[in-house]
Amino acid sequence: MGIAFLYPEGKLKALTMSYDDGVRQDRRLIEIFNRNGLKGTFHLNYATFGHGNRLNADEVHDLYQGHEVACHTATHPFLERQPRTEVIREIFEDRRGLESLCGYPVVGMSYPFGTWNEEVVAIARAAGIVYSRDTRTTGGFGWPQEFMHWEGTCHHHEMLERGRAFLDFNRHPLPLMYVWGHAYEFDNDDNWNEMEEFAGMMGNRPDIWYATNLQVYRYIQAIRAAVTSVDGKTLYNPSAETLWVKKGDTILPVAPGETRAIAE
Repeated sequence: MGIAFLYPEGKLKALTMSYDDGVRQDRRLIEIFNRNGLKGTFHLNYATFGHGNRLNADEVHDLYQGHEVACHTATHPFLERQPRTEVIREIFEDRRGLESLCGYPVVGMSYPFGTWNEEVVAIARAAGIVYSRDTRTTGGFGWPQEFMHWEGTCHHHEMLERGRAFLDFNRHPLPLMYVWGHAYEFDNDDNWNEMEEFAGMMGNRPDIWYATNLQVYRYIQAIRAAVTSVDGKTLYNPSAETLWVKKGDTILPVAPGETRAIAE
């Protein structure tokens, strides 16, 4: 039997949320998230702050505290229709501007309009991006095979149905639910009540790890990088993340750089 990895603190399931464009409705959405213990990643366009329905740049640092700020390119073009130099500029200028506001390296991204090609992926990698979400969804709760074209579970139009299925799900270990959308859609569709219902149903549960996209990426990469002995009794954790495993009825943390016996 293989090693029983767990999510941080021994949690069995994980939920991550992802919202694009940096619109004013993010204020209300983040209040709901914070009240229910949910974590979000917010993909922002640095060059559009202060225009139309977009937030002001001086809000970013405080508003998104406890969540993740990530790239969505500087001006939101179709990247696969741009010259290579423009793709590079769009990503670097977005990273540069967002990092000046939030104070940490911005290495996550979602593709504008959800579209990409392999050249865009290669350029994004070279620009320091480690994961990027598109707009396709799987309906399921598995892990992404390729983080540079990460497909979520569902758009938030389907989150209540998929959320109920997620709470009942036990087909494989470590299920992950990923919901994405745009906060302005709640005003357009007059359905903030659905987000309130979803957050109340899914939030503040002892069995769910609430994580940003980047936290999920780093933890899954740490599991994939773990080194085990041939007999499966010893685990070496070469990553910068603490890994959590189950040994009998005991939940054990394996610290970064630690080698630990995990089975008799």
